[in-house]
Amino acid sequence: MRTLIFFTILSLLPQISYAVQSHDKQTQDVEALTEPMYNPFIERYVLDELKQLRVDMNDLHVDVTKEVVNRELTATTRAVGYATDTVTYFFYLIAGISSMLLLVGWNSIREIQDKVLNLADNKVNKVISQYEKRLEKLEEELNRKTKGINSAQKRISEHQDINSLWLKAAQEQILSNRLNIYDQIIELDPKNAEALTYKADVALEMDEPQWAINLCNQALLLEPENKHAFYQLAGAYALLNQPTEALFNLEKALSDVEGMAEEVMKDPVFSSLLDNPKFQLLLQPDPELTSQS
Repeated sequence: MRTLIFFTILSLLPQISYAVQSHDKQTQDVEALTEPMYNPFIERYVLDELKQLRVDMNDLHVDVTKEVVNRELTATTRAVGYATDTVTYFFYLIAGISSMLLLVGWNSIREIQDKVLNLADNKVNKVISQYEKRLEKLEEELNRKTKGINSAQKRISEHQDINSLWLKAAQEQILSNRLNIYDQIIELDPKNAEALTYKADVALEMDEPQWAINLCNQALLLEPENKHAFYQLAGAYALLNQPTEALFNLEKALSDVEGMAEEVMKDPVFSSLLDNPKFQLLLQPDPELTSQS
């Protein structure tokens, strides 16, 4: 133990020596002073300035704190005022709307909703009914136009077929085949008086005057003023040696028609009437027409 203390003292000797030397030097420096190290007035001035600066900083802190608090109070007051005004106006609005609703007779929000829904449903139903009526009219119009278009297409197709049959009949030389063609035309168009008169013409060529008369009468039922039918009737009656009926129908066929005299004279069905004075008189040109020309 003593050995440990001895070595410890030996290790601390340099430090103890340095401390003793430093103390001796400081003691010598203090003893060697000839005047004070400071001026008391300067120290007092510095201390007063520091004190005043501390007071000013404290006052500034207080002023800033007051200003911040005042601004916060002002903002809070305004916010509260705005909130109060808003709530007040809102309640005024609710009170006004409630008063109006009470005057109108609506007592609750549910009743308002029901009435609004009923009004909307009624309005929508009216609009739907109006548009349904319009759509029905439009559908009827479309159906009518569709039927018209289909009918027109059908008529066009029939007319095309009839025209092709007329061309075919004009080129056909065999009477029986021509009769079949005219029958096809009449089948497509039962009210075609012209086809009946041309069929009567074929009947006359086949020496069937009675058949021709029947066909011409059918044509006159469809077209009472058909001059071709009167002409064929005149030819049929001429073949039957009935000049009175023949001349009667021939006169109707030639009324208001010019340039037919030569064709009638050349027609073999009227060969039995060539010597008939009434027939010759009927074919003579009108003097008034001749003088005018």
